[in-house]
Amino acid sequence: MTTAYIELSDQETQALERLAQQTGKTQTELLHEAVAELLAHVDISDRLDLLQQACGIWRHREDLPDVRTLRSEFNRSFQE
Repeated sequence: MTTAYIELSDQETQALERLAQQTGKTQTELLHEAVAELLAHVDISDRLDLLQQACGIWRHREDLPDVRTLRSEFNRSFQE
């Protein structure tokens, strides 16, 4: 495992110490959880950005079936 050093303000350090005491977790565990949550959020944001970029990329294609037709076929298959 690689060691990373971060600088926290006195207020952040005290809050982290209090949270560690309240939760029974180490400060390191709390920091790992915080980083994991941040990375999970960033991954989601990246996926949303990619989906938004992809929105409408096929709008000018003429070789694809009409969405309403596909939807009606899909609905019909569930009704049967």
